[in-house]
Amino acid sequence: MEIKTNVMRILEQKKIPYQGHCYADTDAVSGVEVAQILGQDPAQVFKTLVTVGASGGHFVFVIPVAKELDLKKAAKAVGEKSVKMLPSKELLPLTGYIHGGCSPIGMKKAFRTVIDSTAQQQETIIFSAGKIGYQVELRPADLEKALRFSFGELTAENME
Repeated sequence: MEIKTNVMRILEQKKIPYQGHCYADTDAVSGVEVAQILGQDPAQVFKTLVTVGASGGHFVFVIPVAKELDLKKAAKAVGEKSVKMLPSKELLPLTGYIHGGCSPIGMKKAFRTVIDSTAQQQETIIFSAGKIGYQVELRPADLEKALRFSFGELTAENME
């Protein structure tokens, strides 16, 4: 059964080639588990995090699933004094997405988005298709046609 998410519809509308991945029939919770189940390199699989800046503005950060967002680096990337994670209960009303199914594409409003610079080293990156259990894979260069973003250093130093 082929499920189309809004993210997939947006990509198709903009004629952006992508590959869909589904893990809906698994009990994977973390991005790393998802990558393992799908046989993907965790460095290629990204999670979408929404934050609130000291100014009250909202910012979206897209980082590899095995990494942690460094809040100081994130704040610096968007020129804020500080940023903190958006409380889970505010995610749906703000973005239209639920925790675990948040995609940088297709949010209710366009927020300033920064993607971890490691994405530039990947031929393709994989991230949520906007619904738990579904992902899209596309080239970072193609993503620019669907989303305004910049690249930045966002993650804490290797914690492996």
